[in-house]
Amino acid sequence: MKRLLLIVDPQIDFINGTLPVPGAAEAMDSLAEYISQSDGRYAHKIVTADRHPFDHCSFKASGGIWPPHCIHDTAGAAVWQPLFTPLYLTEGDVTFLHKGQKKDTEEYSIFRNRDAAGIITGLVSEMQIDRIDLCGIAGDVCVNDTLKDGVSLFGNEMFNILMRFCPSIDGGTGLTATMKKLGVKGEM
Repeated sequence: MKRLLLIVDPQIDFINGTLPVPGAAEAMDSLAEYISQSDGRYAHKIVTADRHPFDHCSFKASGGIWPPHCIHDTAGAAVWQPLFTPLYLTEGDVTFLHKGQKKDTEEYSIFRNRDAAGIITGLVSEMQIDRIDLCGIAGDVCVNDTLKDGVSLFGNEMFNILMRFCPSIDGGTGLTATMKKLGVKGEM
């Protein structure tokens, strides 16, 4: 089975920055260890990242619901450092994809970004990927929406949710409900 690891938004602002998710640091540190221990399991690894302008529509000052976060070229937008070594020192190439770059467009899901969706679709097809292991931050927001859109593109059999690496604002109830509704499997 050829697998792809899709990690959603493992960024500083969601871990210990302006919009921290409970348990995110521990989950991302555990994910780094998992990647090292899973060397050879993934044909490819994709990391998504918010890259917002200063006046993004999701920010409270612009009428949104969130505090400013992951503003491009700031420390808060950086990917959690402990993930880099395992990502690059294990088998399988790594691709970084950005979303939320237009000030008037919300892209919780990486698949809402047409260019990024095309890259992922191309990789899945070219590499003959059989399964996408999905995880990241926040489980109930961006991971949840990525799963919904991903199932629309690839079907529910393509996805496996790595629940222990999906810290959520709501404690995991939203993602669990979506998985049940869509018939998607997961593992702790």
